[in-house]
Amino acid sequence: MTSTLAAEARWQEIATAPDERIDLAEAALVVASREYPDLDISRYRARIDEMGATLRGRLPQDMSRAERILALNRYLFDELGFSGNDAEYYDARNSYLNEVLDRKLGIPITLSVVYLEIGRRIGLALHGVAFPGHFLVKCQVRDGAIVLDPYARGASLSLDDLCLRLRSLRNGVDPEPDEIRTMLAIASNREILARMLRNLKGIYLKHREFTKAVAVMDQLVALAPREADEYRDRGRVYLELECFRAALADFRSYLVLKPNAEDASVVQQKAAELEQIASRLN
Repeated sequence: MTSTLAAEARWQEIATAPDERIDLAEAALVVASREYPDLDISRYRARIDEMGATLRGRLPQDMSRAERILALNRYLFDELGFSGNDAEYYDARNSYLNEVLDRKLGIPITLSVVYLEIGRRIGLALHGVAFPGHFLVKCQVRDGAIVLDPYARGASLSLDDLCLRLRSLRNGVDPEPDEIRTMLAIASNREILARMLRNLKGIYLKHREFTKAVAVMDQLVALAPREADEYRDRGRVYLELECFRAALADFRSYLVLKPNAEDASVVQQKAAELEQIASRLN
Protein backbone atom coordinates (compact mmCIF):
# COMPACT_ATOMS: atom_id res chain seq x y z
CA MET A 1 0.00 0.00 0.00
CA THR A 2 1.11 3.59 -0.66
CA SER A 3 0.08 6.50 1.55
CA THR A 4 -0.73 9.82 -0.10
CA LEU A 5 2.26 11.53 1.52
CA ALA A 6 4.61 8.72 0.49
CA ALA A 7 3.27 8.86 -3.07
CA GLU A 8 3.77 12.64 -3.22
CA ALA A 9 7.33 12.29 -1.93
CA ARG A 10 8.06 9.54 -4.46
CA TRP A 11 6.64 11.67 -7.27
CA GLN A 12 8.97 14.51 -6.33
CA GLU A 13 11.90 12.08 -6.55
CA ILE A 14 10.74 10.85 -9.96
CA ALA A 15 10.04 14.36 -11.25
CA THR A 16 13.58 15.54 -10.47
CA ALA A 17 15.43 12.38 -11.50
CA PRO A 18 17.47 12.12 -14.73
CA ASP A 19 15.18 10.84 -17.46
CA GLU A 20 17.13 7.62 -17.98
CA ARG A 21 16.65 6.70 -14.33
CA ILE A 22 12.86 6.99 -14.43
CA ASP A 23 11.08 3.64 -14.28
CA LEU A 24 8.16 4.38 -16.59
CA ALA A 25 5.82 1.73 -15.18
CA GLU A 26 6.48 2.74 -11.59
CA ALA A 27 6.07 6.42 -12.41
CA ALA A 28 2.74 5.78 -14.16
CA LEU A 29 1.55 3.84 -11.11
CA VAL A 30 2.66 6.64 -8.78
CA VAL A 31 0.53 8.99 -10.91
CA ALA A 32 -2.40 6.63 -10.33
CA SER A 33 -1.81 6.49 -6.59
CA ARG A 34 -3.13 10.05 -6.20
CA GLU A 35 -6.50 8.78 -7.42
CA TYR A 36 -6.14 5.36 -5.74
CA PRO A 37 -4.48 5.94 -2.33
CA ASP A 38 -4.50 2.23 -1.47
CA LEU A 39 -2.80 1.22 -4.70
CA ASP A 40 -0.20 -1.51 -4.23
CA ILE A 41 2.42 -0.33 -6.70
CA SER A 42 4.77 -3.25 -6.08
CA ARG A 43 2.02 -5.74 -6.91
CA TYR A 44 1.32 -4.13 -10.29
CA ARG A 45 5.00 -3.88 -11.11
CA ALA A 46 5.33 -7.57 -10.29
CA ARG A 47 2.42 -8.31 -12.62
CA ILE A 48 4.21 -6.54 -15.47
CA ASP A 49 7.39 -8.49 -14.69
CA GLU A 50 5.41 -11.73 -14.69
CA MET A 51 3.79 -10.94 -18.05
CA GLY A 52 7.18 -10.18 -19.55
CA ALA A 53 8.75 -13.31 -18.07
CA THR A 54 5.87 -15.49 -19.31
CA LEU A 55 6.25 -14.31 -22.89
CA ARG A 56 10.05 -14.30 -22.81
CA GLY A 57 10.04 -17.91 -21.64
CA ARG A 58 8.16 -18.97 -24.76
CA LEU A 59 10.47 -17.35 -27.29
CA PRO A 60 13.64 -18.86 -28.76
CA GLN A 61 16.70 -16.68 -28.32
CA ASP A 62 17.38 -16.44 -32.05
CA MET A 63 13.91 -15.08 -32.86
CA SER A 64 13.93 -12.07 -35.21
CA ARG A 65 12.57 -8.65 -34.22
CA ALA A 66 9.63 -9.04 -36.59
CA GLU A 67 8.75 -12.41 -35.05
CA ARG A 68 9.04 -10.96 -31.55
CA ILE A 69 6.67 -8.14 -32.48
CA LEU A 70 4.14 -10.65 -33.82
CA ALA A 71 4.50 -12.75 -30.65
CA LEU A 72 4.01 -9.66 -28.50
CA ASN A 73 0.88 -8.69 -30.44
CA ARG A 74 -0.59 -12.17 -30.13
CA TYR A 75 0.16 -12.30 -26.41
CA LEU A 76 -1.18 -8.87 -25.45
CA PHE A 77 -4.15 -8.58 -27.78
CA ASP A 78 -5.24 -12.14 -28.59
CA GLU A 79 -4.32 -14.03 -25.44
CA LEU A 80 -4.62 -11.38 -22.72
CA GLY A 81 -7.30 -9.36 -24.46
CA PHE A 82 -5.94 -5.81 -24.22
CA SER A 83 -7.83 -3.40 -26.45
CA GLY A 84 -8.62 0.24 -27.05
CA ASN A 85 -11.66 1.58 -25.23
CA ASP A 86 -13.56 3.08 -28.16
CA ALA A 87 -16.87 3.06 -26.28
CA GLU A 88 -15.63 5.18 -23.36
CA TYR A 89 -12.49 6.79 -24.73
CA TYR A 90 -12.56 9.72 -22.28
CA ASP A 91 -13.11 7.63 -19.17
CA ALA A 92 -10.36 8.68 -16.75
CA ARG A 93 -9.70 5.04 -15.91
CA ASN A 94 -8.16 4.62 -19.37
CA SER A 95 -5.33 6.92 -18.26
CA TYR A 96 -4.43 5.05 -15.06
CA LEU A 97 -2.04 2.14 -15.57
CA ASN A 98 -3.49 0.03 -12.74
CA GLU A 99 -6.96 0.26 -14.31
CA VAL A 100 -5.58 -0.55 -17.76
CA LEU A 101 -3.90 -3.67 -16.39
CA ASP A 102 -7.06 -4.71 -14.51
CA ARG A 103 -9.65 -3.92 -17.18
CA LYS A 104 -7.46 -4.61 -20.25
CA LEU A 105 -8.79 -1.35 -21.71
CA GLY A 106 -6.91 1.83 -22.48
CA ILE A 107 -6.14 4.70 -24.79
CA PRO A 108 -3.15 4.95 -27.13
CA ILE A 109 -0.66 6.22 -24.56
CA THR A 110 -1.46 3.79 -21.75
CA LEU A 111 -1.64 0.81 -24.08
CA SER A 112 1.71 2.00 -25.45
CA VAL A 113 3.18 1.99 -21.93
CA VAL A 114 2.08 -1.63 -21.49
CA TYR A 115 3.45 -2.46 -24.94
CA LEU A 116 6.78 -0.77 -24.18
CA GLU A 117 7.18 -2.46 -20.81
CA ILE A 118 6.40 -5.98 -22.01
CA GLY A 119 8.23 -5.55 -25.31
CA ARG A 120 11.42 -4.41 -23.63
CA ARG A 121 11.28 -7.45 -21.37
CA ILE A 122 11.44 -9.72 -24.43
CA GLY A 123 14.41 -7.91 -25.94
CA LEU A 124 12.75 -5.43 -28.29
CA ALA A 125 14.29 -1.95 -28.65
CA LEU A 126 11.03 -0.07 -28.26
CA HIS A 127 10.48 3.66 -27.77
CA GLY A 128 7.44 5.88 -27.38
CA VAL A 129 6.54 8.38 -30.10
CA ALA A 130 4.49 11.48 -29.27
CA PHE A 131 2.75 11.59 -32.64
CA PRO A 132 0.09 14.33 -32.84
CA GLY A 133 -3.30 13.14 -31.65
CA HIS A 134 -2.32 9.51 -31.18
CA PHE A 135 0.63 8.11 -29.23
CA LEU A 136 2.63 5.42 -31.03
CA VAL A 137 5.59 3.10 -30.48
CA LYS A 138 8.57 2.48 -32.71
CA CYS A 139 11.01 -0.41 -32.79
CA GLN A 140 14.57 0.31 -33.81
CA VAL A 141 15.87 -1.98 -36.57
CA ARG A 142 19.13 -2.05 -38.47
CA ASP A 143 18.05 0.21 -41.32
CA GLY A 144 15.50 2.42 -39.54
CA ALA A 145 12.43 1.84 -37.42
CA ILE A 146 9.09 0.05 -37.50
CA VAL A 147 6.20 2.26 -36.31
CA LEU A 148 3.54 0.42 -34.34
CA ASP A 149 0.10 1.34 -33.01
CA PRO A 150 -0.77 -0.54 -29.79
CA TYR A 151 -4.26 0.97 -29.88
CA ALA A 152 -4.76 -0.86 -33.19
CA ARG A 153 -3.50 -4.19 -31.81
CA GLY A 154 0.12 -3.42 -32.64
CA ALA A 155 -0.47 -2.69 -36.34
CA SER A 156 2.59 -1.63 -38.31
CA LEU A 157 2.17 1.79 -39.95
CA SER A 158 3.68 2.88 -43.25
CA LEU A 159 4.75 6.41 -44.12
CA ASP A 160 1.54 6.74 -46.14
CA ASP A 161 -0.50 5.68 -43.10
CA LEU A 162 1.17 8.36 -40.98
CA CYS A 163 0.67 11.03 -43.64
CA LEU A 164 -3.00 10.11 -43.86
CA ARG A 165 -3.41 10.41 -40.08
CA LEU A 166 -1.71 13.77 -40.01
CA ARG A 167 -3.72 15.00 -43.00
CA SER A 168 -6.97 14.13 -41.18
CA LEU A 169 -5.88 16.28 -38.22
CA ARG A 170 -5.18 19.21 -40.54
CA ASN A 171 -8.35 19.25 -42.60
CA GLY A 172 -6.70 17.66 -45.60
CA VAL A 173 -3.48 19.69 -45.60
CA ASP A 174 -0.51 17.53 -46.59
CA PRO A 175 2.50 17.42 -44.24
CA GLU A 176 5.89 18.64 -45.37
CA PRO A 177 8.27 15.87 -46.57
CA ASP A 178 10.48 15.88 -43.45
CA GLU A 179 7.71 16.67 -40.99
CA ILE A 180 6.70 13.07 -40.36
CA ARG A 181 10.26 12.04 -39.51
CA THR A 182 10.50 14.88 -37.00
CA MET A 183 7.27 13.74 -35.39
CA LEU A 184 8.68 10.24 -34.99
CA ALA A 185 11.36 11.40 -32.56
CA ILE A 186 11.74 9.31 -29.42
CA ALA A 187 9.58 10.57 -26.56
CA SER A 188 11.41 10.80 -23.24
CA ASN A 189 9.95 9.26 -20.10
CA ARG A 190 9.09 12.78 -18.94
CA GLU A 191 7.26 13.53 -22.17
CA ILE A 192 5.26 10.31 -21.88
CA LEU A 193 4.27 11.04 -18.29
CA ALA A 194 3.41 14.65 -19.10
CA ARG A 195 1.16 13.54 -21.95
CA MET A 196 -0.63 11.10 -19.66
CA LEU A 197 -1.13 13.82 -17.08
CA ARG A 198 -2.39 16.32 -19.66
CA ASN A 199 -4.94 13.76 -20.84
CA LEU A 200 -6.20 13.45 -17.26
CA LYS A 201 -6.12 17.21 -16.79
CA GLY A 202 -8.34 17.66 -19.85
CA ILE A 203 -10.79 14.99 -18.72
CA TYR A 204 -11.18 16.39 -15.22
CA LEU A 205 -11.52 19.99 -16.44
CA LYS A 206 -14.14 18.94 -18.99
CA HIS A 207 -16.19 17.38 -16.21
CA ARG A 208 -15.46 20.28 -13.82
CA GLU A 209 -13.86 17.93 -11.31
CA PHE A 210 -11.57 20.68 -10.11
CA THR A 211 -10.15 19.01 -7.00
CA LYS A 212 -9.01 16.04 -9.07
CA ALA A 213 -7.72 18.37 -11.77
CA VAL A 214 -5.55 20.24 -9.25
CA ALA A 215 -4.02 16.97 -8.00
CA VAL A 216 -3.03 16.07 -11.57
CA MET A 217 -1.76 19.59 -12.24
CA ASP A 218 0.39 19.47 -9.10
CA GLN A 219 2.12 16.45 -10.62
CA LEU A 220 2.52 18.25 -13.95
CA VAL A 221 4.11 21.31 -12.34
CA ALA A 222 6.51 19.10 -10.39
CA LEU A 223 7.43 17.26 -13.60
CA ALA A 224 7.76 20.37 -15.78
CA PRO A 225 8.47 23.33 -13.45
CA ARG A 226 9.49 25.61 -16.34
CA GLU A 227 6.24 25.12 -18.28
CA ALA A 228 4.57 28.48 -17.70
CA ASP A 229 1.15 27.50 -19.02
CA GLU A 230 0.75 24.85 -16.33
CA TYR A 231 0.91 27.53 -13.63
CA ARG A 232 -1.64 29.70 -15.41
CA ASP A 233 -4.00 26.76 -15.91
CA ARG A 234 -3.69 25.64 -12.30
CA GLY A 235 -4.24 29.22 -11.15
CA ARG A 236 -7.54 29.28 -13.04
CA VAL A 237 -8.62 26.08 -11.34
CA TYR A 238 -7.64 27.46 -7.94
CA LEU A 239 -9.92 30.41 -8.71
CA GLU A 240 -12.80 28.01 -9.34
CA LEU A 241 -12.06 26.43 -5.96
CA GLU A 242 -11.83 29.91 -4.34
CA CYS A 243 -8.24 29.25 -3.28
CA PHE A 244 -7.27 32.86 -3.94
CA ARG A 245 -3.73 32.92 -2.53
CA ALA A 246 -2.80 29.77 -4.41
CA ALA A 247 -4.23 31.24 -7.61
CA LEU A 248 -2.29 34.45 -7.08
CA ALA A 249 0.98 32.55 -6.55
CA ASP A 250 0.45 30.60 -9.78
CA PHE A 251 -0.40 33.69 -11.82
CA ARG A 252 2.74 35.39 -10.52
CA SER A 253 4.81 32.34 -11.50
CA TYR A 254 3.27 32.40 -14.97
CA LEU A 255 4.16 36.07 -15.46
CA VAL A 256 7.74 35.51 -14.28
CA LEU A 257 8.23 32.57 -16.64
CA LYS A 258 6.38 34.09 -19.59
CA PRO A 259 6.35 37.89 -19.21
CA ASN A 260 5.66 38.50 -22.89
CA ALA A 261 2.77 36.06 -23.22
CA GLU A 262 -0.18 37.19 -25.36
CA ASP A 263 -2.45 37.02 -22.33
CA ALA A 264 0.07 38.59 -19.92
CA SER A 265 -2.03 41.75 -19.43
CA VAL A 266 -5.14 39.72 -18.68
CA VAL A 267 -3.31 37.56 -16.15
CA GLN A 268 -1.68 40.67 -14.63
CA GLN A 269 -5.10 42.25 -14.14
CA LYS A 270 -6.42 39.09 -12.49
CA ALA A 271 -3.34 38.96 -10.24
CA ALA A 272 -3.96 42.56 -9.17
CA GLU A 273 -7.55 41.72 -8.26
CA LEU A 274 -6.35 38.72 -6.28
CA GLU A 275 -3.81 40.83 -4.42
CA GLN A 276 -6.66 42.98 -3.15
CA ILE A 277 -8.67 39.93 -2.16
CA ALA A 278 -5.66 38.39 -0.42
CA SER A 279 -5.00 41.61 1.52
CA ARG A 280 -8.54 41.50 2.89
CA LEU A 281 -8.05 37.88 3.96
CA ASN A 282 -5.05 38.72 6.19
